[in-house]
Amino acid sequence: MSRRNSKRLPPKPGWAMYLRTSSQEAQNPENSQRRQRHAIQRALLEPSELPLVAEYADTMSGRTPNRDGYQRLLEAARAGQFSHVAVENAERFGRNDTEALTAIDELHQLGVSIRFADYPDLNPIDPDDRIMVSLSFTLARRESMKLGQRVTGGLHTKLRSGGFVGLAPDGYINVEQRVDQPSKSNNGRYTRWIEPDPEQFIVWRLAWDLLLTDRYTLEQICEELHERGYKYRSGRPFIVVKNGQRVAAINTLSKRFHNWFYAGWVVSPKAGIPPKSVRGNWKPVVTTEELECGIRILARRGEKTMRQRKHEYLLSNLVFMEYPEDKHVIRMTCSTSNPSRSGGGTSHYRIARTDINLLCSEVDKQVADYLLRIQVDPEAVPLRRECYTLEIAERLGHNRPHERARIESALKSVDDEEARAARLFATGKITEAVWDSLWAEWQDRRRALRYSLEASDQQTEYHIAHLDDALHIISKIGVLFRRLDSSSQKELLREIVERVVVDPCGKVIRVELLPPFSYLHQLSDRVGGGEGSSNGSRKTKTSISAGSCSTKLSLGVPGGIRTPGPLLRRQMLYPLSYRY
Repeated sequence: MSRRNSKRLPPKPGWAMYLRTSSQEAQNPENSQRRQRHAIQRALLEPSELPLVAEYADTMSGRTPNRDGYQRLLEAARAGQFSHVAVENAERFGRNDTEALTAIDELHQLGVSIRFADYPDLNPIDPDDRIMVSLSFTLARRESMKLGQRVTGGLHTKLRSGGFVGLAPDGYINVEQRVDQPSKSNNGRYTRWIEPDPEQFIVWRLAWDLLLTDRYTLEQICEELHERGYKYRSGRPFIVVKNGQRVAAINTLSKRFHNWFYAGWVVSPKAGIPPKSVRGNWKPVVTTEELECGIRILARRGEKTMRQRKHEYLLSNLVFMEYPEDKHVIRMTCSTSNPSRSGGGTSHYRIARTDINLLCSEVDKQVADYLLRIQVDPEAVPLRRECYTLEIAERLGHNRPHERARIESALKSVDDEEARAARLFATGKITEAVWDSLWAEWQDRRRALRYSLEASDQQTEYHIAHLDDALHIISKIGVLFRRLDSSSQKELLREIVERVVVDPCGKVIRVELLPPFSYLHQLSDRVGGGEGSSNGSRKTKTSISAGSCSTKLSLGVPGGIRTPGPLLRRQMLYPLSYRY
């Protein structure tokens, strides 16, 4: 069989121009791009004999690589459509130094060179020049961070002075006015504020009046506003009809009733402004006393609702029903009829707007019986340990020596880069401040790489040390489950069960497990021949190393579902979180 030719054809000769305008320059991106295009033409394209093949442009921040023009540029480079990329300066290519340098290395591997118009002779692949490019990206990222801090500081200052930032809440509108030249130095080119919306302001005043009477529920308030033809500012009605039923938009209404903005107060956790500390520069819908009264009314109703919920559903958000005809699975909700009775009523798992109601007690009992039947075959423990060790080592890279070599090579590259920068520092080509910044970055990279090596050595031993304890605990899970109270049983199930699937008659069809339990279950199923092979022989060590190893987990009843899994927290025992 002939070996496939993996050599890549050289890219077509030509330039690709990349232009980027940041969001701060979005008011006139054409001007910025025209200037960038002129600088690239004069510094790079005119001295070269290569033609201009394509142009790519973005109008957004360079801190993210998710830019349409940038991604299309990389895709075209991978297709070999050009041999050179022209950018005005490093900041235009990107402000994330790690991602930008990775992209430059990828372009170099593809045979594509990148050049910057402000330094035409700078080659990012040259070791000495790369330090200057890296410094440009680092300074660009610092500038972005500083700009973000200044903008955030300005917004917080405006909030502390009683102003408002962002889209005005429903009932108000944003207003801006261009200022004259004398006051521009203090306010910028525009001054912005908010004021009541003539149409929506009366809607929220009426909503508050209905709430403060303490005679209307949130659903009834929505009905009253809907009858008068009122809607949210977005056009969304207060009442919508879904599947023949009237549904009130009470969640949005409740958030409005808890918003201190409507009482004329500025509240911002990020700016450190608590309620009733800074007065806003706008006309309030209600007084502070009315807002607090409305919050107390809603809180009292919420407490009454919580007192009526006496039943704690064991499989809440875990139970699903599967239709036998099309195998369609739908989540079941929880409901209790007559909860005000002395016994707390009868709890069901149900599907809304259908006649399917399954008694919680019957479904819960099947799950408890399922957990009680879990057993671990003691004879299979050594084989399980060996298989588990091999797969953990494979996942963590112990069976892939090139992973360790790659990390060690990266450490050596940091040392080489530091040595080259030291020579430049000794000759006075870089300042002491730049050297300090680069030295701190090298130390961070070294720590990260060394930590990766140490963690790789420790994790396998950590996992294997807990395997025997896990097998012992899982064998006791059924007995332990029956001794716990209802809230502890519910917490335990959420650690090991992803969902419980039942049929319309209430019979448990299957129990789907969470990692690492699902991983061990799949591992057991992959074997298929550990104890049930046709020749009756156990798998050899060679076959184990190839990935076929038996865990020999079984249930204590004939035909039972194989279910494995150590009862330890997923984050503690198996942070790899396998899913198949």
